[in-house]
Amino acid sequence: MKLLNIEGYPYYYETHCHSSESSACGSNTSVEMAKAHKEMGYTGMILTDHNWGGNTAVDRSLPWRDFVDRFFEPFYAAKKWGEANDFQVFPGYEAGYDGTEFLIYGLDIQWMREHPEIRDATVAEQFDIIHSGGALVVHAHPFREAFYIKEIRLFPEYVDGVEAVNAAHQMRPDFNEKALEYARKLGVFITGGSDSHSVSLLGGGMAFPQKIADINDFAATLKGARPDDYRVTDGINIYDAYGGKI
Repeated sequence: MKLLNIEGYPYYYETHCHSSESSACGSNTSVEMAKAHKEMGYTGMILTDHNWGGNTAVDRSLPWRDFVDRFFEPFYAAKKWGEANDFQVFPGYEAGYDGTEFLIYGLDIQWMREHPEIRDATVAEQFDIIHSGGALVVHAHPFREAFYIKEIRLFPEYVDGVEAVNAAHQMRPDFNEKALEYARKLGVFITGGSDSHSVSLLGGGMAFPQKIADINDFAATLKGARPDDYRVTDGINIYDAYGGKI
C-alpha cells in the first residue's frame, strides 16, 4: 500500500496512532509503528495513546508524575528511533470521557507533569486547561458508532477542531461524512488520521507543503489554518483544511 500522491503537499504526517505500551487496545510497539509509517512514506507521526480516561495500558493508580512519565515512555522510544532514521515523532494523546474522545495537540510533557488538575477535569474544564497550556482540543471521530460508545455526544463549544477524516471508517464512510458536515457547520478546521492500533492500518493523515518543526508548530498551523494550508486524507479521499473535497 502506498500513500496518495497529493501534488504540492509532499510531507505526510500520521496524526492519530497508538502503541501497545500505553494503549491497551494497541497491537504494536511505538517503535514498530514508527518503522511501519516510515516504510510507507510518512514524514512523521503523532503518537496519541489513550489517556487515563480511556483505554490506557498504564496503571491509573500511579502518582500523577509517575503516570505521565510512564505514559510517554513509548513516545521517547519512538522519537529516539526516529532521530536515527530521519523520521519525526511528536507527542500527543487521546482523552477519553466515557466513550467520547478528544485528540490533544501541543502540550509540553513537562507542563503536563506540573498540572495534575487535568486528570479530573470535565470536558469544559479540559478545554480551558488545554488552552492554558497553549494546546488544542480536537473532537476525535465524533460520529463513530461502537460497542464502547454509549451515545454520540457533541461539544461544539469545547473543541477547536474536528477529526472529520478517519481511515478506520473506510467500511463506514457515513461516519466521516457526518463529521465533515459537522465541521463545516461549525466553521472549524479538520484533521485526519489512520487511528491505527497496529501496523496493518495505515494510509490516512495530513499532508503539508513543508515539514512540520515540532508539535507546537503543528498546533499553530491548525490554529491559523487557511483552506489550502494542508490536505487531509483517509487514504481514498482528499480534503482541504475546512472539509472542502479536492
